Amino acid sequence: MAGNDRRLSRRSVLTAAALAAPAVLARRAAAANAVPTWTRHTYETAMARSGRHVSLTDAQFDAIQARKPAAMQRIAEYLKAHLHAADPRVMAAFEAVPREYFHYLYDQNRATPGDAYEDNPKPWALGYGSALSDYLGQAYMTQVCEPKPQDVTLEIGTGSGFQSALLSRIVRQAYSIEIIEPLGKAVGKIFAPLGYDNVSTRVGDGYYGWPEVEGGFDIIIVTCAAQYAPPDLLKQLKPSGRMIIPIGQPFKRGQVLYIYTKDANGKVHSRRDVGVFFIPMTGAMMKPRATAAAD
Repeated sequence: MAGNDRRLSRRSVLTAAALAAPAVLARRAAAANAVPTWTRHTYETAMARSGRHVSLTDAQFDAIQARKPAAMQRIAEYLKAHLHAADPRVMAAFEAVPREYFHYLYDQNRATPGDAYEDNPKPWALGYGSALSDYLGQAYMTQVCEPKPQDVTLEIGTGSGFQSALLSRIVRQAYSIEIIEPLGKAVGKIFAPLGYDNVSTRVGDGYYGWPEVEGGFDIIIVTCAAQYAPPDLLKQLKPSGRMIIPIGQPFKRGQVLYIYTKDANGKVHSRRDVGVFFIPMTGAMMKPRATAAAD
């Protein structure tokens, strides 16, 4: 997953949070109470439980936390400027998820928490050719998805896991697929130590989606650049669902974020959104279209 270059145009106003189902709110409250206060000790413990090592001094940990309020303000201002308002659910998710936990170079087995909440948001390397997107681009894409508490989501391109972690704080269930095996296996271990029990991941080719999930998905968010919208993803999108996908040529400027919607009758509609730049979707997407469809 890589960054959004944020060439923005007109946006519709997103409504504030709709009322969530009581059962979902109860689960959220129970989960929040079960997760200890985020301290250096809980951070290092969670990292160790996820199979990753980190060691910080209190001063280093406190310096990271001290940068977070300014980053939250940047996010709020950015969403207000480009989407007319910051969705309270999106802001709450960013406040809840500790971004420093997701800064890690997996091919070097090295934590990089000091890079979190940077003044000038940008993508950060994860290893194996993958990247953690800049947080303004992730905030934008999260809000454009319009996630709601009863939604089931699918992310194509798990990357760091941060995007699905954000969605998991809002939706009922978040699924995510990563095609890079060592990255996908490692990142699949990071959610449980945070108490995020509504995230399911697997290694595979996201081109084909996750057809075993009964009923499909309310939201599909693709965090790698495709050359076209994969037909299987559109099939797995529920009526009234939304798919957010960067489309364009690999490693070239000119990629565009598209928003696909499926109406109640199953008809798919699309519109161009903003200019973006993402690492490419690999696997079947790189094959001739007829060959990919036949696999």
